[in-house]
Amino acid sequence: MNEFVWVCPLDVQIHNIECILSINMKTVTKEEGGVAERKGNKELFPAPPPVIMFSRSGLNSSKGLRRQKRDWVIPPINVAENSRGPFPQMLVSIRSDQDQDISIRYSITGVGADQPPNEVFSIDPVLGKMFVTKPLDREHRSSYHLRAHAVDMNGNQVENPIDLYIFVIDMNDNRPEFKNQVYNGSVDEGSKPGTYVMHLSAFDADDNTTANGMVRYRILSQTPHSPIPNMFTINSETGDIVTVAPGLDREKVSQYTIIVQATDMEGNLNFGLSNTATAIITVTDINDNPPMLTSRTFSGEVPENRVDVVVANLTVIDADQPHSPNWNAIYRIISGDPSGHFTIRTDPVTNDGMVTVVKPVDFEMNRAFMLTVVVSNQAHLASGIQSSLQSTAGVTISIQDVNEPPYFPTNPKHIRFEEGVPAGTSLTTFSAADPDRLQMQQTIRYSKLNDPADWLSINRTNGQIVTTAMLNRESIYVTNNIYEATFLATDNGSPPASGTGTLQIYLIDINDNPPALVPRESQICERVNKNINGVNITAADADTDPNAGPFVFELPSFPTSIRRNWTITRISGDYARLSLRYQIYLEPGMYEVPIIVSDSGNPPLSNRSVIKLKVCPCDENGDCTTLGAVAAAGLGTGAIISILICIIILLSMVLLFVVWIKRREKERQTKQLLIDPEDDVRDNILKYDEEGGGEEDQDYDLSQLQQPDSLEHIISKPPGVRRVDERPIIPESQYPIRPVVPHPGDIGDFIHEGLRAADNDPTAPPYDSLLVFDYEGSGSTAGSVSSLNSSSTGDQDYDYLNDWGPRFKKLADMYGGGDDD
Repeated sequence: MNEFVWVCPLDVQIHNIECILSINMKTVTKEEGGVAERKGNKELFPAPPPVIMFSRSGLNSSKGLRRQKRDWVIPPINVAENSRGPFPQMLVSIRSDQDQDISIRYSITGVGADQPPNEVFSIDPVLGKMFVTKPLDREHRSSYHLRAHAVDMNGNQVENPIDLYIFVIDMNDNRPEFKNQVYNGSVDEGSKPGTYVMHLSAFDADDNTTANGMVRYRILSQTPHSPIPNMFTINSETGDIVTVAPGLDREKVSQYTIIVQATDMEGNLNFGLSNTATAIITVTDINDNPPMLTSRTFSGEVPENRVDVVVANLTVIDADQPHSPNWNAIYRIISGDPSGHFTIRTDPVTNDGMVTVVKPVDFEMNRAFMLTVVVSNQAHLASGIQSSLQSTAGVTISIQDVNEPPYFPTNPKHIRFEEGVPAGTSLTTFSAADPDRLQMQQTIRYSKLNDPADWLSINRTNGQIVTTAMLNRESIYVTNNIYEATFLATDNGSPPASGTGTLQIYLIDINDNPPALVPRESQICERVNKNINGVNITAADADTDPNAGPFVFELPSFPTSIRRNWTITRISGDYARLSLRYQIYLEPGMYEVPIIVSDSGNPPLSNRSVIKLKVCPCDENGDCTTLGAVAAAGLGTGAIISILICIIILLSMVLLFVVWIKRREKERQTKQLLIDPEDDVRDNILKYDEEGGGEEDQDYDLSQLQQPDSLEHIISKPPGVRRVDERPIIPESQYPIRPVVPHPGDIGDFIHEGLRAADNDPTAPPYDSLLVFDYEGSGSTAGSVSSLNSSSTGDQDYDYLNDWGPRFKKLADMYGGGDDD
């Protein structure tokens, strides 16, 4: 029989050197229970669970050791996670030394017993055996704290509670997990070995204090293998990736893909669990490739005097990252253009250099340019990289001759002349030059382009300027004493070219404008006031100094009443005061006072001006009163009173007329609608203010305006005169039959008969109605209406119209020519 040794799962440590509970190892057979663990040539089995006994004085061991006034502290109970059972699995047995005398009931409390998660642990209440009921997970909960209780059948505590600590022993049941499946990093091309690239890390949920949670890293593969298969390495403990070899070149390999493996159990591939992640390493660009021009020489041409024209295109190649500072090209002209006629701009898409004209070039000055250009990158070259000889090139630019327009050497040209020079005066010669000196001699012709006042003319061949009218400085076309005209010079090239020139004539003032009195109207008090004793006057002169002020103001000698009533006092060079002489009184009214004004020109010019003065009574402030203003207009006091009385009478008449109109209107509203025949006058407009509420409330029988189809409603009428707008109920013979030869009274009698019938008809509607006179008699001697002419000079006699009554009197007067009745 093989020999077996029990392994004690519970070590009882001494606390405060109270006692030692030891369980001796004994040799047992395999049949005595337990799961064997091979150790050398032996299989180790755990000893049966220990028995923990309560006592009032302490905890008793199997040897009967006893201590007074002390409680036992129970060592932790270790339970492996993920146990396969069978469950429930016994952990420990608890007993009280009083169970021989009384019945004891055992229980446990705490998380995992009576608190969530419930029923992970249980205890036999009679035997005191504690069990674990299911597998434990250390990653979910790594320890439990329970308390064991012993009570009698009445629930009275017989022992103090015992603390039980249960630790879950970790098992390697979790793989390392990367936070991301793909990690991105970068490294500059040309980096030296040992350059840091990126960091990867994996997490293992197992206990990291044991081998179960200790993760180690390694690189499984690298793609591509250029220039060698192991360009990178990874720190097995930290997960940092670094370079291990030189030769990183973005232009050859721009990206590497690395598979990294993380393994627990300290990287033991036989027992550890593994996981993988991908690291993508981008090789970033540095400026290790200088730009190179595709040719050592370039050429182009441009017409003279043109700007913003691309004359040559410089092409360049650069292996660095496109559209980055390491690739962007910058061009410079280092020689051949001292005046700065050209610049080179970079095309942002193609990186080409565009040679552009920024300052006009002159064929007569330079027929060609030989430029030397150099190209470089926006970023500096990397350390140790030398510039290529292909970064420099020569550019030849030919200038094309074109027909340039003539130009005026002095433009604008300034001259000075006195105003008032007569027409035909030669002012100056305004000639132009032709810049095309190397071509055949060209002829220039001159013309006038803009002459606002039409004062000038120019000789077509030599450009001589001659006046065609007198120059006037005071003209509206002169600004700040300067008159400006524009002229055109045109050559006979192919095609012809022209240039413009401006002539500015400064006009020197002469004394050609007499002064004018200001103001021309004013008012003054009828008596001299000690505070206000006159009117301030001045003068306006279109000329300037010294041909304007100071001015001289004088009263004329004739008429003599001017100097007798008025006086002028000088205030300053430009102002004087006009006032009444002392103790002079003038009737209110308008007075015209002539004044002679002279300027300071050489010789001076004088002007006799008249100022209109309104003389009026004034108040104490020197302002004209209302009555005074009216009186000053030329009306006396009696006239003013008469005007006021007329205004009052006129207002009274207007008021009476309005009252009469209102009263008559009121009477017309109360008057009957039907009027007497003798008051009836045709061609009148009758106003009816009552319009009703609309068509809906006018319950009028509109059939009264029509000839009815039936006659029953009028058969009962008495015979006699009837309205002619009704259908006749008697034979037509009752109407007077007009003879073949018309009688003067026939038409008149017919109309009167119809009017009387309408006025006396009691059945007529209470509103104006249309009277239809459709009876024309048995015949008519009148011809066609088209034969009537208002200017007829025939022998027609219209005197019989006088016999038709007063209604045709006006017509008889117009056509009959007879005397008025």
